[in-house]
Amino acid sequence: MAENVKVAVRVRPFNDREKQRKATLIIDMKGNSTYIKNPEDLKAEPRSFAFDYSYWSHDEFKESSSGYLEPTGSRYADQRRVFDDLGRGVLDNAWKGYNCSLFAYGQTGSGKSYSMVGYGNNKGIVPIFCEELFKGVEDKKATAGENEEYQVTLSMLEIYNEQVRDLLNPKSIAQKGGLKVRQHPSKGFYVESLVSCPVSSYNDIENRISEGTRNRTVAATNMNATSSRAHTIVAITFVQKTPNETGQSMTRTSVVNLVDLAGSERAESTGATGDRLKEGSAINQSLSTLGNVIKALADLSMGNKKTVVPYRDSVLTKLLQNALGGNSKTIMIAALSPADINFDETLSTLRFADRAKAIKTTATVNESPTDKLIRELREENARLMELLKSGGITLEQLQASGGAVGQNPNQEVEEMKKAMEEELRKNQEEIENMKKTWQERLSEQETANKGNVDAERKKQEEKKVIPHFWNLHEDPALTAMIVHFAREGTSKIGNKNASPPAEITISGLSIQKQHGVVTNKGGVVKIKSVDGKILVNGAKITKETELHHNDRVLFGPNHLYVFHHPQDEAKNVKEGKVTETPTYDTAQQEIAKKAGFMDKTGKSEDDLILQEDVIQMLPMVNEADAMSAELDKKVKFELALVSPQARGLKEGKTEVMVKIRNLESGNEWLWDRNKFINRKFLMQEMYQNYVEGADDWDVPREKDPFWEDADVEVLIGTVHVHLMSLSHKLDIEETLTVTNYQGKENGHIEIEVMPCTTKGGPLGEDDFLDDPKELVGKELNFKFKINFGRGLPSNMRQSCCKFKFYLDNQYSSTAFVDGMNPEYKFEKLFKFSKCTSELVDYLMDSVAVIEVWGKQKDSSQKGGATLGADTKQLMAREKSNLFGLSNYEEEQAKLKKLGDNKPVPVKKAAAKPADNNKDNGVIIPVPPPPAADKKQTDQQINTYKKQADDANQRAKAAEQRAANSESTVSDLRSLLNQKKRGGNDTITIAELEAMLGGGGRTSSSAAQKENMGDQASKACSIQ
Repeated sequence: MAENVKVAVRVRPFNDREKQRKATLIIDMKGNSTYIKNPEDLKAEPRSFAFDYSYWSHDEFKESSSGYLEPTGSRYADQRRVFDDLGRGVLDNAWKGYNCSLFAYGQTGSGKSYSMVGYGNNKGIVPIFCEELFKGVEDKKATAGENEEYQVTLSMLEIYNEQVRDLLNPKSIAQKGGLKVRQHPSKGFYVESLVSCPVSSYNDIENRISEGTRNRTVAATNMNATSSRAHTIVAITFVQKTPNETGQSMTRTSVVNLVDLAGSERAESTGATGDRLKEGSAINQSLSTLGNVIKALADLSMGNKKTVVPYRDSVLTKLLQNALGGNSKTIMIAALSPADINFDETLSTLRFADRAKAIKTTATVNESPTDKLIRELREENARLMELLKSGGITLEQLQASGGAVGQNPNQEVEEMKKAMEEELRKNQEEIENMKKTWQERLSEQETANKGNVDAERKKQEEKKVIPHFWNLHEDPALTAMIVHFAREGTSKIGNKNASPPAEITISGLSIQKQHGVVTNKGGVVKIKSVDGKILVNGAKITKETELHHNDRVLFGPNHLYVFHHPQDEAKNVKEGKVTETPTYDTAQQEIAKKAGFMDKTGKSEDDLILQEDVIQMLPMVNEADAMSAELDKKVKFELALVSPQARGLKEGKTEVMVKIRNLESGNEWLWDRNKFINRKFLMQEMYQNYVEGADDWDVPREKDPFWEDADVEVLIGTVHVHLMSLSHKLDIEETLTVTNYQGKENGHIEIEVMPCTTKGGPLGEDDFLDDPKELVGKELNFKFKINFGRGLPSNMRQSCCKFKFYLDNQYSSTAFVDGMNPEYKFEKLFKFSKCTSELVDYLMDSVAVIEVWGKQKDSSQKGGATLGADTKQLMAREKSNLFGLSNYEEEQAKLKKLGDNKPVPVKKAAAKPADNNKDNGVIIPVPPPPAADKKQTDQQINTYKKQADDANQRAKAAEQRAANSESTVSDLRSLLNQKKRGGNDTITIAELEAMLGGGGRTSSSAAQKENMGDQASKACSIQ
């Protein structure tokens, strides 16, 4: 009989980040109902969802002396209660012979792993299930008859980027393209060559899962993969062989799938609008398809029989077909964040879980006579052998079996033949296993694992006495899985290609053959860099540095470790010193702080959000930069803090963006956060293919995530036009400075705003308004002109200007015009038949922001000093130029104008360059000594920090100009009123000069000139 999937939701306590942000609680639970408030309107009626179970684990608990989190109130759901409600049912059904599946769903950090695995004495569903299963097995064995047997086997796989990795078989992890997913006529989809290990106790399972997690950590590091985007499936197969009433041997089989899904948050595509590669990444394909499958199954359960369920659209849904819509009893637990700052993700999780509860599955007991199973396998093997001997499978048989015949049928037939051979091998293996006793299989497994078990035991003992490094990972489950010992003497640090092999081998992104050296002399451990980058406690080391207990060490861009010194630790304990164990987050905060980004003292909530974004993005940008260097993509990535004013907004939040610079052409682009994250996933795919040795790892540049087209528009800068004069019906004519997000001048544009008649003619002399409020209810017409630009950046091929006025939804834009000094000749007539008070307020208090956009010269053009240099050399040269060697570039530019592209030797105050600083005839400038290096690096870091401040200063300068303009207009109005009262209709030039340029207004005018530059306003003209 069909039954619905059981769905539970669980809300966790606030984490440190949410506490720091003073987050608001938006989740409530009553009985089995869950309520969520919209943080934008907390007084509104909350949305409600009903589930089988709603677990409140947010508060009303305390930590006991054993470390267990126990309830202090009736609402709190502890680990045991969750197991009794969910895990107990899985256990009971496994004994009955049903297939079972347990899913954990939710965004990264929502508490999925806590419910599934737990930590310390707070064991989750998986360890308690395994413990209870083996307790039951031991109880059964105590009274078992001669022919009774209970078998438990374990497999563990990971799905990342639509590729399957067997986590219990390290050799298969590096297999190109991952393991194949095949389909069995009756059993459904399965993974070819997946290892299934016999286990005899919970300790065995724990060891195997730890081994799989360790292999997963190594694979993620080697491939530079984002582990939070991977799905993990632990499958426990429980087989009971018992005689029935007639004495016939019966086999009852249950497969229990424990599924930890990837974080449900997506790399948003909204911010990547217009990016040619926004749909290119397969990173989210499995989760997207899972959502589609669940929606389709929910539609089917509502009676829509025409719905097609897209199981085949992803690897995950293929492997979970039984769990979702077939022979399985299925439970889903959705993990929720309680905080308002995660509202969108939490609401999405609740909606997903709400759809899932409509799914129905039909579970059956998997029980057959053992002899029958062996006979069926032999018959199937005979059929497969006959097909293969007769020349394989025909196209008709391929179609009859449900396979689609594509453009290359012969290749598909070959694929099916291989699948048959694999099925034949697997069936034969099953037959052999059925013939063996369970003890024989266990003995074989124990013999195979003996070496690993002994090595692991030895490692655990050595960790107690030998200084070592243990890894830090953004996924807590993958932390402390990799250990490297700093043994007495000298230990070289290098990658797997080092010759002779390094004592400490670290594989992965930007690890050099001779990366560094660790020395241990009498317990004093020191580290120094050789060819690679090493950070200790967030700071780059330039000389040999002593390490102490709990020091944080970063190798390359993303290999983060903690140094553990047993003797130091014992000394600290003896002296009563308390040292906190570092976490991934605290280590990244430290790196960001040393880079000048972290300063929480007295910061607003917006500043804290900005710093969080920086901490998240900084390691990602470093990884992208390192991948560019290894793949020789000739681009460099940097963080950029962009104020709202620099983005054309009057107010808002400073955003973290990423600047990408082509090292050959000098072209630059700014990517928003979402576009960069999407591109980074594609970069990781490319890097993974490169590491695996795929011949086609590189792709055409239109599909290359590192490449950006020169035709992609870039924001050159903005100008702010103050509209106060327009509210008095006075002309505005100004030459304004174009400034980019860093506050750098990028040229000038001339604009005019001229009040006029409905048909565009000039106004009369008496149309001037003393008080802008007189405009309310009256007509206003004016021409907005953008005449020309001057001195725009030389790498711009074309440019245009865009702006929105008042309530415009669409931009008004000039045409794209060629050259550094474009003649825009833009004019637009604005007509307001009746001015509202809101419009008048806008004219008095606001600015029109003109955005200057450009298209750069073709980035494929190469030459000059970059010819023949690879990315690493270009980056090194750029860094050297940063350290006071920019005359190299200047001299190169001079020669280029003369048509000579030969590099110019540059005199340097540093030591004599070695021969290896020459490559293809290009002389690479040598950086100065370390002291100067640090000084210049600090200057570079401070540049980032000042970007947002510069933008804010420009905004304040603009406000000051507005205030000055308002004051001048007020003075002008007073003078006019004075003249009118005296019956005089003439204002002399001397009086105007005294008011605008002299007397009491001198300081204000000077300030205005200083703020606006030499090309300041040409003043308001009076007809």
